[in-house]
Amino acid sequence: MKIIFITLFILTSFVFSSSEITVSILPQKYMLEKITKDKFKINVMLKKGFSPENYEPKSSQMKLLSKSLIYFSIGVPFELIWLNKFKSNAPKTLFIDTSKGITKLSMQDHHHEENHHTKDHHDDIEDKDILDPHIWLDPLLIKIQVKNMYEALLKIDKKNKDFYKKNYLAFLQELDILNHKLINIFIKHSNKAFVVFHPSWGYFAKRYNLEQIEIQNEGKDIKANELVQLIKKIKKLKINKIFVSPQFSQKKAIIIANSINTKLILTDPLTFNIKKNLLKLANEILK
Repeated sequence: MKIIFITLFILTSFVFSSSEITVSILPQKYMLEKITKDKFKINVMLKKGFSPENYEPKSSQMKLLSKSLIYFSIGVPFELIWLNKFKSNAPKTLFIDTSKGITKLSMQDHHHEENHHTKDHHDDIEDKDILDPHIWLDPLLIKIQVKNMYEALLKIDKKNKDFYKKNYLAFLQELDILNHKLINIFIKHSNKAFVVFHPSWGYFAKRYNLEQIEIQNEGKDIKANELVQLIKKIKKLKINKIFVSPQFSQKKAIIIANSINTKLILTDPLTFNIKKNLLKLANEILK
């Protein structure tokens, strides 16, 4: 009994001495703030503008993580290397996978170009079949993720259950409204294809019956003959824009855009405000 009491005392002291939660990416912060409002300081592991393919957390971030009540993972590539290190570094932190309950799509492109200083760290996952982590780009999949977040919050702060529940249910309604808006945008849209450099939008495309055409082939630049066929397809479908992400090279996209006089549209899947981001992409496709 004495050992149990001491353990409970330590855990309780940790909860009341800390008011921080850590997430992997900015869109998770958006989700979490919808439920918690300003009750917690939310740290984001992946700094803005960096790629989740090869990110290496700073020592200061590891220190903040050790003080966090919860770490919400999501399955982005850098977690494959770092998640076990995070757990070792933060033994008192509750680790929650927000993708629990979601059947992920297969993601072909998991051999992206790598920075020379991080290549050695990624050799051990080079040949693994990585599932598509971009589950925050589908409003109905977000509902599953926030349920995981809500249930985790009750484990560390049950006394504020009613507050979290009210915000959680309100956010679910907001996501349903967003989903219906997106359905209405695409329901009369005859051209269901859009071109991307990095195939981040697979869940979005599947949800709204779209075709995501990728410039990359399994994460590598496509060959010359494939490029010719791709350009023919884009011309045939009368697609006048290519969506590019700031985290990846845009060389091939620029070549294609110049050859068929199309525009490059910068669309960041890691943008904080998921709602605005999805509506922006939908309207750009519709144009």
